[in-house]
Amino acid sequence: MSNTLQPREAGKFITEKSKDVFVEPEGIQKLADKLYEKIIRNEITLAGWKGLHELNPQSSGEDAVNWVFFADTLNFSFWSESEDEKYLVKYKGKEYSGYWSLCAAMNRALDEGIPLTAASYYSTVTMDQLKKILRSDSKFPIPMIEERLNILHQTGKVIMEKFGGSFLNVLKQSEKSAVKLMQLVVENFPSYRDEATFQGIKVAFYKRAQILVGDIWGVLEGKGDGCFSDIRQITMFADYRIPQALVHFGVMRYSENLLKKLNEGA
Repeated sequence: MSNTLQPREAGKFITEKSKDVFVEPEGIQKLADKLYEKIIRNEITLAGWKGLHELNPQSSGEDAVNWVFFADTLNFSFWSESEDEKYLVKYKGKEYSGYWSLCAAMNRALDEGIPLTAASYYSTVTMDQLKKILRSDSKFPIPMIEERLNILHQTGKVIMEKFGGSFLNVLKQSEKSAVKLMQLVVENFPSYRDEATFQGIKVAFYKRAQILVGDIWGVLEGKGDGCFSDIRQITMFADYRIPQALVHFGVMRYSENLLKKLNEGA
Protein backbone atom coordinates (compact mmCIF):
# COMPACT_ATOMS: atom_id res chain seq x y z
CA MET A 1 0.00 0.00 0.00
CA SER A 2 2.95 2.36 0.57
CA ASN A 3 3.47 2.95 -3.16
CA THR A 4 -0.24 3.26 -3.86
CA LEU A 5 -2.13 6.56 -3.83
CA GLN A 6 -4.82 6.20 -1.18
CA PRO A 7 -8.45 7.02 -2.06
CA ARG A 8 -8.34 10.75 -1.27
CA GLU A 9 -5.03 11.35 -3.06
CA ALA A 10 -6.03 9.00 -5.88
CA GLY A 11 -9.30 10.87 -6.40
CA LYS A 12 -7.49 14.19 -6.57
CA PHE A 13 -4.87 12.85 -8.98
CA ILE A 14 -7.43 11.24 -11.29
CA THR A 15 -9.63 14.35 -11.24
CA GLU A 16 -6.72 16.56 -12.26
CA LYS A 17 -5.73 14.26 -15.12
CA SER A 18 -9.12 13.11 -16.37
CA LYS A 19 -10.13 13.99 -19.94
CA ASP A 20 -13.73 12.77 -19.87
CA VAL A 21 -15.04 13.24 -16.30
CA PHE A 22 -14.91 16.60 -14.55
CA VAL A 23 -15.67 17.69 -10.99
CA GLU A 24 -17.64 20.95 -10.67
CA PRO A 25 -16.92 22.94 -7.46
CA GLU A 26 -20.16 24.91 -7.77
CA GLY A 27 -22.13 21.66 -7.95
CA ILE A 28 -20.35 20.33 -4.87
CA GLN A 29 -21.33 23.42 -2.89
CA LYS A 30 -24.98 23.23 -3.97
CA LEU A 31 -25.29 19.54 -3.09
CA ALA A 32 -23.46 20.07 0.20
CA ASP A 33 -25.97 22.79 1.08
CA LYS A 34 -28.88 20.45 0.33
CA LEU A 35 -27.42 17.69 2.49
CA TYR A 36 -26.61 20.12 5.29
CA GLU A 37 -30.24 21.28 5.36
CA LYS A 38 -31.40 17.67 5.71
CA ILE A 39 -28.95 17.08 8.55
CA ILE A 40 -30.15 20.22 10.34
CA ARG A 41 -33.74 18.98 9.99
CA ASN A 42 -32.69 15.54 11.30
CA GLU A 43 -33.71 13.92 8.03
CA ILE A 44 -30.24 12.36 7.86
CA THR A 45 -28.93 10.91 11.12
CA LEU A 46 -26.42 8.27 12.13
CA ALA A 47 -29.10 6.43 14.08
CA GLY A 48 -31.15 6.37 10.88
CA TRP A 49 -28.86 3.77 9.27
CA LYS A 50 -30.85 0.95 10.84
CA GLY A 51 -34.09 2.46 9.68
CA LEU A 52 -32.74 3.01 6.17
CA HIS A 53 -33.91 -0.46 5.21
CA GLU A 54 -35.89 -3.14 7.03
CA LEU A 55 -33.28 -5.78 6.16
CA ASN A 56 -30.45 -4.06 8.05
CA PRO A 57 -29.58 -5.50 11.49
CA GLN A 58 -31.43 -3.75 14.27
CA SER A 59 -29.02 -4.77 17.02
CA SER A 60 -25.49 -3.50 17.75
CA GLY A 61 -23.70 -6.59 19.00
CA GLU A 62 -21.13 -8.99 17.59
CA ASP A 63 -23.71 -10.77 15.43
CA ALA A 64 -24.66 -7.48 13.76
CA VAL A 65 -20.99 -6.67 13.08
CA ASN A 66 -20.44 -10.09 11.52
CA TRP A 67 -23.64 -9.70 9.46
CA VAL A 68 -22.34 -6.43 8.02
CA PHE A 69 -18.96 -7.96 7.22
CA PHE A 70 -20.51 -10.95 5.43
CA ALA A 71 -22.88 -8.72 3.44
CA ASP A 72 -20.17 -6.30 2.34
CA THR A 73 -17.81 -9.16 1.47
CA LEU A 74 -20.35 -10.30 -1.13
CA ASN A 75 -21.55 -6.80 -2.06
CA PHE A 76 -20.57 -6.81 -5.73
CA SER A 77 -21.95 -7.53 -9.19
CA PHE A 78 -25.74 -7.44 -9.10
CA TRP A 79 -25.96 -5.75 -12.47
CA SER A 80 -28.49 -7.08 -14.99
CA GLU A 81 -28.85 -6.27 -18.67
CA SER A 82 -32.59 -5.69 -18.37
CA GLU A 83 -35.41 -5.41 -15.84
CA ASP A 84 -36.55 -8.90 -16.85
CA GLU A 85 -33.25 -10.61 -15.97
CA LYS A 86 -32.83 -9.77 -12.30
CA TYR A 87 -31.76 -11.94 -9.39
CA LEU A 88 -34.75 -11.65 -7.05
CA VAL A 89 -35.37 -12.93 -3.53
CA LYS A 90 -38.71 -13.01 -1.73
CA TYR A 91 -38.59 -12.56 2.03
CA LYS A 92 -41.47 -12.01 4.44
CA GLY A 93 -43.89 -11.21 1.65
CA LYS A 94 -41.63 -8.75 -0.19
CA GLU A 95 -39.48 -9.16 -3.26
CA TYR A 96 -35.99 -7.66 -3.35
CA SER A 97 -33.44 -7.07 -6.10
CA GLY A 98 -29.80 -5.96 -6.31
CA TYR A 99 -27.82 -5.74 -3.08
CA TRP A 100 -31.01 -6.07 -1.06
CA SER A 101 -31.70 -9.47 -2.63
CA LEU A 102 -28.43 -10.64 -1.05
CA CYS A 103 -29.50 -9.24 2.33
CA ALA A 104 -32.89 -10.92 2.01
CA ALA A 105 -31.23 -14.26 1.19
CA MET A 106 -28.93 -13.83 4.20
CA ASN A 107 -31.80 -13.14 6.59
CA ARG A 108 -33.78 -16.02 5.12
CA ALA A 109 -30.86 -18.38 5.76
CA LEU A 110 -30.42 -17.12 9.33
CA ASP A 111 -34.14 -17.65 9.95
CA GLU A 112 -33.68 -21.22 8.71
CA GLY A 113 -31.05 -21.79 11.39
CA ILE A 114 -28.00 -21.61 9.14
CA PRO A 115 -25.09 -19.88 10.95
CA LEU A 116 -24.31 -18.03 7.76
CA THR A 117 -22.34 -15.10 9.16
CA ALA A 118 -20.02 -17.24 11.29
CA ALA A 119 -16.57 -17.56 9.74
CA SER A 120 -16.39 -21.13 11.01
CA TYR A 121 -19.32 -21.88 8.69
CA TYR A 122 -18.62 -19.86 5.56
CA SER A 123 -14.92 -20.72 5.49
CA THR A 124 -15.91 -24.26 4.52
CA VAL A 125 -19.37 -23.78 2.98
CA THR A 126 -19.88 -25.98 -0.10
CA MET A 127 -21.10 -24.85 -3.49
CA ASP A 128 -24.37 -26.74 -3.07
CA GLN A 129 -24.93 -25.12 0.32
CA LEU A 130 -24.18 -21.64 -1.01
CA LYS A 131 -26.46 -22.12 -4.01
CA LYS A 132 -29.29 -23.10 -1.66
CA ILE A 133 -28.60 -20.16 0.65
CA LEU A 134 -28.48 -17.62 -2.19
CA ARG A 135 -31.23 -19.28 -4.26
CA SER A 136 -33.23 -16.97 -6.48
CA ASP A 137 -36.98 -16.58 -6.67
CA SER A 138 -36.65 -15.66 -10.33
CA LYS A 139 -35.13 -17.82 -13.05
CA PHE A 140 -31.90 -15.81 -12.85
CA PRO A 141 -29.38 -16.94 -10.19
CA ILE A 142 -27.07 -14.59 -8.33
CA PRO A 143 -24.15 -13.67 -10.63
CA MET A 144 -20.58 -14.92 -10.10
CA ILE A 145 -21.41 -17.70 -7.63
CA GLU A 146 -17.99 -19.36 -8.07
CA GLU A 147 -16.18 -16.11 -7.25
CA ARG A 148 -18.39 -15.60 -4.21
CA LEU A 149 -17.63 -19.09 -2.92
CA ASN A 150 -13.88 -18.59 -3.35
CA ILE A 151 -14.00 -15.22 -1.59
CA LEU A 152 -15.94 -16.65 1.34
CA HIS A 153 -13.42 -19.47 1.74
CA GLN A 154 -10.48 -17.08 1.49
CA THR A 155 -12.02 -14.50 3.82
CA GLY A 156 -13.28 -17.03 6.33
CA LYS A 157 -9.88 -18.70 6.54
CA VAL A 158 -8.22 -15.37 7.39
CA ILE A 159 -10.85 -14.57 10.03
CA MET A 160 -10.39 -18.00 11.61
CA GLU A 161 -6.59 -18.04 11.54
CA LYS A 162 -5.79 -14.42 12.39
CA PHE A 163 -8.81 -12.92 14.14
CA GLY A 164 -10.29 -15.60 16.38
CA GLY A 165 -13.25 -16.33 14.12
CA SER A 166 -14.97 -12.95 14.32
CA PHE A 167 -14.73 -9.66 12.43
CA LEU A 168 -15.30 -7.93 15.77
CA ASN A 169 -11.64 -8.67 16.54
CA VAL A 170 -10.57 -6.86 13.36
CA LEU A 171 -12.68 -3.91 14.47
CA LYS A 172 -11.10 -3.89 17.93
CA GLN A 173 -7.61 -3.82 16.39
CA SER A 174 -8.55 -0.61 14.57
CA GLU A 175 -8.60 1.21 17.92
CA LYS A 176 -11.57 3.35 16.89
CA SER A 177 -9.88 4.61 13.71
CA ALA A 178 -11.86 4.43 10.48
CA VAL A 179 -8.69 4.73 8.40
CA LYS A 180 -6.92 1.99 10.34
CA LEU A 181 -9.94 -0.30 9.96
CA MET A 182 -9.93 0.31 6.20
CA GLN A 183 -6.22 -0.49 6.09
CA LEU A 184 -6.65 -3.67 8.15
CA VAL A 185 -9.38 -4.84 5.80
CA VAL A 186 -7.42 -4.08 2.64
CA GLU A 187 -4.22 -5.64 3.97
CA ASN A 188 -5.82 -8.85 5.23
CA PHE A 189 -8.64 -9.54 2.76
CA PRO A 190 -7.50 -9.51 -0.89
CA SER A 191 -11.03 -9.28 -2.35
CA TYR A 192 -11.35 -5.80 -0.82
CA ARG A 193 -8.14 -4.59 -2.48
CA ASP A 194 -9.45 -2.83 -5.60
CA GLU A 195 -6.51 -0.97 -7.11
CA ALA A 196 -5.58 0.07 -10.63
CA THR A 197 -2.87 1.88 -12.57
CA PHE A 198 -3.72 5.30 -14.01
CA GLN A 199 -1.15 7.11 -16.12
CA GLY A 200 1.61 4.98 -14.63
CA ILE A 201 0.56 5.58 -11.03
CA LYS A 202 -1.00 2.92 -8.80
CA VAL A 203 -4.27 4.21 -7.37
CA ALA A 204 -6.65 2.81 -4.77
CA PHE A 205 -10.45 2.95 -4.77
CA TYR A 206 -11.28 0.64 -1.83
CA LYS A 207 -14.97 0.86 -2.60
CA ARG A 208 -16.21 -2.04 -0.47
CA ALA A 209 -13.64 -1.45 2.27
CA GLN A 210 -15.00 2.06 2.75
CA ILE A 211 -18.61 0.89 2.49
CA LEU A 212 -17.76 -1.64 5.21
CA VAL A 213 -16.32 1.05 7.48
CA GLY A 214 -19.39 3.22 6.92
CA ASP A 215 -21.78 0.33 7.57
CA ILE A 216 -19.96 -0.64 10.77
CA TRP A 217 -20.17 2.99 11.89
CA GLY A 218 -23.89 2.90 11.11
CA VAL A 219 -24.79 -0.40 12.74
CA LEU A 220 -22.93 0.61 15.92
CA GLU A 221 -24.40 4.14 15.71
CA GLY A 222 -20.94 5.63 16.15
CA LYS A 223 -20.66 4.18 19.65
CA GLY A 224 -18.27 1.79 21.40
CA ASP A 225 -15.89 0.13 18.96
CA GLY A 226 -17.60 2.08 16.18
CA CYS A 227 -16.83 5.50 17.65
CA PHE A 228 -14.38 6.43 14.89
CA SER A 229 -12.46 9.63 15.64
CA ASP A 230 -11.48 10.05 11.98
CA ILE A 231 -14.64 8.99 10.14
CA ARG A 232 -14.37 12.14 7.99
CA GLN A 233 -11.28 10.65 6.32
CA ILE A 234 -13.45 8.00 4.65
CA THR A 235 -14.43 9.08 1.15
CA MET A 236 -17.40 8.73 -1.14
CA PHE A 237 -17.13 5.44 -3.04
CA ALA A 238 -17.58 4.43 -6.67
CA ASP A 239 -20.94 2.67 -6.86
CA TYR A 240 -23.49 1.88 -9.57
CA ARG A 241 -25.84 4.77 -8.90
CA ILE A 242 -23.70 7.36 -7.17
CA PRO A 243 -22.03 8.70 -10.37
CA GLN A 244 -25.50 9.08 -11.91
CA ALA A 245 -26.67 11.04 -8.87
CA LEU A 246 -23.57 13.24 -8.88
CA VAL A 247 -24.07 14.08 -12.55
CA HIS A 248 -27.76 14.79 -11.89
CA PHE A 249 -26.85 17.26 -9.12
CA GLY A 250 -24.15 18.91 -11.22
CA VAL A 251 -21.26 17.66 -9.07
CA MET A 252 -19.74 15.82 -12.02
CA ARG A 253 -19.82 16.46 -15.74
CA TYR A 254 -19.07 14.07 -18.60
CA SER A 255 -17.41 15.01 -21.87
CA GLU A 256 -19.63 14.95 -24.95
CA ASN A 257 -17.72 11.94 -26.25
CA LEU A 258 -18.25 9.91 -23.06
CA LEU A 259 -21.87 10.99 -22.76
CA LYS A 260 -22.52 9.82 -26.31
CA LYS A 261 -21.01 6.41 -25.55
CA LEU A 262 -23.05 6.07 -22.35
CA ASN A 263 -26.29 7.00 -24.09
CA GLU A 264 -25.57 4.49 -26.84
CA GLY A 265 -24.74 1.81 -24.33
CA ALA A 266 -21.25 1.39 -25.77
